[in-house]
Amino acid sequence: MKKTVSLLLTLTLLLGLLAAGGVSACAEGPSGTLNLYTWAEMFDPDVLASFEKETGIRINYTNFDYDETMLAKLESAKGGDYDLVIADDYIIETVIQEGLAQKLDKDRLSNFGNINPVYQGQFYDPTDEYTVPYGAGVQTICYNPEAVDVAVTGYEDLWNEAFEDNLAITANYRVMIGMALKILGYSYNTNNVDELNEAAELLYRLAPNIRLIKDDFINDDLVSGEVAAAVMYTSQVTQAKLAAPSLEVVYPKEGLGFGIMGMFIPSAAPNADAAHAFIDFILRPEVSAQSYEWLGYYCTNKAADALISDDMKEFLVLPEEFRAEDMEMIGNISAEASERQAEIWTEFKSLCGQ
Repeated sequence: MKKTVSLLLTLTLLLGLLAAGGVSACAEGPSGTLNLYTWAEMFDPDVLASFEKETGIRINYTNFDYDETMLAKLESAKGGDYDLVIADDYIIETVIQEGLAQKLDKDRLSNFGNINPVYQGQFYDPTDEYTVPYGAGVQTICYNPEAVDVAVTGYEDLWNEAFEDNLAITANYRVMIGMALKILGYSYNTNNVDELNEAAELLYRLAPNIRLIKDDFINDDLVSGEVAAAVMYTSQVTQAKLAAPSLEVVYPKEGLGFGIMGMFIPSAAPNADAAHAFIDFILRPEVSAQSYEWLGYYCTNKAADALISDDMKEFLVLPEEFRAEDMEMIGNISAEASERQAEIWTEFKSLCGQ
């Protein structure tokens, strides 16, 4: 009986406090679940665990394989189901054009100013209203100078017969056809079919040197000696150099192609509050430094650069000598140009026996 009276008194006091505003009816800040949708292994598990512990928000981390898969699911859900998505720049442009992303509430992003302006104002979000960059990469050559007697300075050197059946390249045809376009002095994003045909003839002559066309673990093939050189992504170069420091990294003289992965909140996100909280958490300098050391891509948080460990700085901090005019992002192209590129790639793979 005493327990019942005590409980009733406690409830009465609590209701009084709530009515008077003495106790909030809900916890401060966002709560619930953050539905995070991106590729696998994009975050250090310790970072995710720290966010959950600090905020009480549970992270439901699901993955897609290709950007197009993500877009199809987001279209089907009409901008719902997911609270935060990380995807590539070119697909984000489509997401925004289709109204599937919501504008960021920057009043809830106290760390927004930490972003490196080099990665802002890009074609997919020119006014930085929808996205926060999360990692960037450049199209890079990495090779074993002990395996070939060639001093590589650019893409054109990969056509040297010293690399016969000894070269690995990524499976992204925009990147690889773009390599030929840059040698010829053309844009990655040309819509000129004559220029594409010229690039095709050049690319076809590279076929005898190709041993592997793949995206996954291409760095392992270079480290193991399966190939003497590879054209691959920044994170793979980071892993290769850490495993084999004698490898040489080349930023091609013909110019750099680079891409940015961006975070955005879908238009009908179930928990946009949690998404804003997570973005702001990641933008903390110390959290960003930890995240990029795990991810292996260029750090897009200027405030975090100084916190990157000395042995990782050369891989994760954009070199000062990189000039904006020497860099070009791969963007969307016309349907006709896209169709021609797909045809070129099919023919090239056939010539390579793949």
